[in-house]
Formats: sequence, structure tokens, C-alpha cells
Amino acid sequence: MDLGLADKRALVTGSSSGIGAGIARLLAAEGCAVIVHGRDAEKARAVADSIGRGVCVAIGDLSTDAGADAVAKAVGEVDILVNNAGGAGVGPWGRTGIRPRI
Repeated sequence: MDLGLADKRALVTGSSSGIGAGIARLLAAEGCAVIVHGRDAEKARAVADSIGRGVCVAIGDLSTDAGADAVAKAVGEVDILVNNAGGAGVGPWGRTGIRPRI
């Protein structure tokens, strides 16, 4: 499938495993230069190596200002951001800050 993404730079946060790694692989297959992100350099490098050319790695904990700044500095400008890292945490709906629309 051609989604018109060739030659775009894509950062996929939380892509050192799971769904994020799958997204990174699909974007690379569409011709994107993918940046694999994670907190574990070895896992992130393994995903990048499995994808092949045009892939680089950014390491940092996005839950901290210092980690987010390090990733932003390492990555530079991107055309596509997939914010796969993070979550609302576990607990009742009322404590997540998310209000379901009924």
C-alpha cells in the first residue's frame, strides 16, 4: 500500500517493543526514515537493526523533562510523530482525567 509517506522522518515513541515496534516497521515499509525510541538502548537497537536502512535510535525517558529534552535534541525535526509512549495509569475513570462521552 502506498500512503504517500516516502522520504518522511517519523519518530515513534515507545517503539523498542510491542505495538510501537510494529508501527515503526510499517512506517519503514512505507519509505519513512524511522527513529526508534525507547528507554533501553539494547532493545531499541535490536528493533532498528531488524528494520534495516534509514533507521536510527533515540534513547530517553519521556516521563522526565531531561529525558524528553535529550530525545528532542537527538531527533531534531520530524514530519510524523506517533506518540505511543505513556498512558493514563491504572485506576478508576475519575482519577485518569479522561471523561467518557455518553
